[in-house]
Amino acid sequence: MNAVTSPARPLVDTFGRHISYLRISVTDRCDFRCVYCMAEDMTFLPKKDVLSFEEIEAIAGAFIARGVTKIRLTGGEPLVRRDIMELVTTLGGRIGHGLDELTLTTNGSQLRRHAQGLADAGVRRLNVSLDTLDAERFRAITRRGRIADVLDGIDAAQAAGLAIKINMVAMRGVNDDEIEPMMAWAHGRGMGLTLIEGMPLGEVGIDRVDSYLPLRELHDLLARRYTLSKLDKRTGGPARYVHVAETNGVLGFITPMSHNFCESCNRVRLTAAGQLYLCLGQDDQVNLRDALRDGGPAALDAALDHAMLIKPKGHDFVIDRSRPEPALGRHMSVTGG
Repeated sequence: MNAVTSPARPLVDTFGRHISYLRISVTDRCDFRCVYCMAEDMTFLPKKDVLSFEEIEAIAGAFIARGVTKIRLTGGEPLVRRDIMELVTTLGGRIGHGLDELTLTTNGSQLRRHAQGLADAGVRRLNVSLDTLDAERFRAITRRGRIADVLDGIDAAQAAGLAIKINMVAMRGVNDDEIEPMMAWAHGRGMGLTLIEGMPLGEVGIDRVDSYLPLRELHDLLARRYTLSKLDKRTGGPARYVHVAETNGVLGFITPMSHNFCESCNRVRLTAAGQLYLCLGQDDQVNLRDALRDGGPAALDAALDHAMLIKPKGHDFVIDRSRPEPALGRHMSVTGG
């Protein structure tokens, strides 16, 4: 961060963790219904409850003024929101003025038509959620998606010069037989691959106990077949990375269940309705929408102070037969991952 933009009052929680990373869910809507993320029949927010682009810009500006240097746009699926490129362009204009990086997580379905615009706005890398390369399995997991659209979007993004990391939720009995082929495919195209453990958020369409695959187990399996070297790579998120010698690529592991990453948490999540969640696995939140609408910038700034006081030390996810119900009622799409 440039010295001229160093915050006078950085966001530091009661455990001494500096908050430098804001994830913004621009919509809770999605054109997929992935079985580990959403129910088949979802009730979405009424439009009046959703933050306007102007409100998102104001909240993002308040965070940047307090030391946030990275913003990731999420959903639902962020690219299904109408006129989303207006927001991307505006936030992209903050890069170099307090903001170091603007990124986006997408399912890739709308990426073909937005890839060049994202690059033009200053986005340099994307996370694309993709759990299988098999067309029939893809449709079963997403309940309605077409893998051809996603692969076409990835082609367009790479042509636009965007770096891509594939995010794959590893599920026992669902796609665990595809992890090595996915790694070979992603690394062969110059993309990273990050594996993610399933998390117990919301009632969804799979048995989470049966499908849960601890990534420690998977790491040990891969380590017997590949040469894995630990990397110090940091992208502001929770992944731990290794270099795979045989594919000359980067493999990441996000392990909220088997090994949480709470001690180094530097992020908070803003929902499309303006609730700031301080932890993906807890319900602690501050309503920034009401603070901004009722009290303006001063109330918003005070709400950020309050948020730092109540940010919890960590989450306590559990998946087993004695506790099969989700840890939290809200779906992943509400808080944007």
